Amino acid sequence: MRTAATATAVAFVVYSCKSNLGVADSLNLDEAPVQTVDKMFVVQSENGKLQMRMEADVMERYDKDTVSYELFPEGFAVYGYDEEGLLETEITSDNARHVKFKDGREKWEAFGNVVVKNIINKEVMETDTLYWDRKNEKIYTDCYVRMHSPDGFIQGYGMESDERARNSVILKPFDNYAFVVQDTTKVEVDSVNFIGPLIKK
Repeated sequence: MRTAATATAVAFVVYSCKSNLGVADSLNLDEAPVQTVDKMFVVQSENGKLQMRMEADVMERYDKDTVSYELFPEGFAVYGYDEEGLLETEITSDNARHVKFKDGREKWEAFGNVVVKNIINKEVMETDTLYWDRKNEKIYTDCYVRMHSPDGFIQGYGMESDERARNSVILKPFDNYAFVVQDTTKVEVDSVNFIGPLIKK
């Protein structure tokens, strides 16, 4: 009786291992990430001052012969701070990719519902794809872009700016409008960086 039970247990283990080995054999490890990070949070500072922070739900790192890259399949957000430590720029997208070449070059790409906000200038820019040239400290795209600001609405194809989105230029604008008359007595409050009590009306 005990021998039959032992034989059954051994057969079950062999069958289970054979089943799992079949699944393992079907995996292509060349296409699998070498590292996966959940709830990624990165902070960059210099001389004690916050410069940038980046957040992503998932980061997957892949390593190939000539290039390594990181994918952010569930989107990411980048926050840039000015010289005084105030939040100035916010970039979000549905997907992103960071490519590092073996010769030292690197390339950042954000794509899918890309939104670039300059909090201080109160500008919001929307596009489908955005590139970040970290070495030259600029962002750019060749895609359709639309931008809302206190001065009006601008749209067109192609955009270049510094990486803080302080001086965005749309290369091929069309059908734009501007607010000519503005209320000069209006007081703007930076609700993101404001510290202290709000004055009652």
